[in-house]
Amino acid sequence: QVQLVESGGGLVQAGGSLRLSCAVSGLTFSSYAMGWFRQAPGKEREFVARVPMSDWSGLSRYYTDSVKGRFTISRDNAKNTVYLQMNSLKPEDTAVYYCAADKLGFGDRRVAGDYNYWGQGTQVTVSS
Repeated sequence: QVQLVESGGGLVQAGGSLRLSCAVSGLTFSSYAMGWFRQAPGKEREFVARVPMSDWSGLSRYYTDSVKGRFTISRDNAKNTVYLQMNSLKPEDTAVYYCAADKLGFGDRRVAGDYNYWGQGTQVTVSS
């Protein structure tokens, strides 16, 4: 049974930082690219960041423009965990954040339907 479990969300003031984690089990983690998406109330789920199957392979990470320079995605294949370090948070970053696994372990893929497995989400709220 595949499980993706996010943690690390919460309430933070604008300008603050949070680190999200997503622990993965039930699949060969090192073969999957991992992504973070977010969904704000009344909006569609949107791509945030993606890391290829091997973080040190020279393959690129990808970010949506609104988070470039503020968010960093990384992974630890020994721990089957993917992270999203979020700095300089803004009120518009408020959303439920989801991690997702893509069996295609490389490439720039930003469509939610391309991902095979999803976590339950963790709430991030940024106050002004």
